[in-house]
Amino acid sequence: MTLAAFGPRLPGGGCRTADAARGAAAPPGRARRRNGLVLTGAGLALLPWLGYLAGSLPPAESAAWVALDALEALALLTAGHRLLRADDRHRAPAAAAAVLLLADTCVDLATAAPGAELAVAVAMAVAAELPLAALCAAIALRGHPCAAGPDGSHTKAPADSQ
Repeated sequence: MTLAAFGPRLPGGGCRTADAARGAAAPPGRARRRNGLVLTGAGLALLPWLGYLAGSLPPAESAAWVALDALEALALLTAGHRLLRADDRHRAPAAAAAVLLLADTCVDLATAAPGAELAVAVAMAVAAELPLAALCAAIALRGHPCAAGPDGSHTKAPADSQ
């Protein structure tokens, strides 16, 4: 998923995907704006959470969790800001956010103590982290300008379709 966001572009052109062939190079303005607002809002919501983590966890744990969640916030804010500005460079931070959210979910579930702590971790994963990671992955992959064919080669899009 992350590697797809960094796919190569051919000199003087780009690549063709099935989505690009159908004309779906980017979300329409309304969907792009909505997705940008969702990602920006999620990134902003993480900022007070960082303060809570820093103040409530032991220092060794706090450093790791704050660093991970700060990277998530940065990726979400960057992707959201770029979507709102209709900047096509939103794919890489969206892919990074998806990977970081999945990693956060896995570590949350693996380290949660049985009982209430595990229930909270599952609830956060199901209600927030996994849906947001799926949205970020969809945004990162939607209308990507390059896709490898079955043989690993790239095809150039016709000049008139760009």
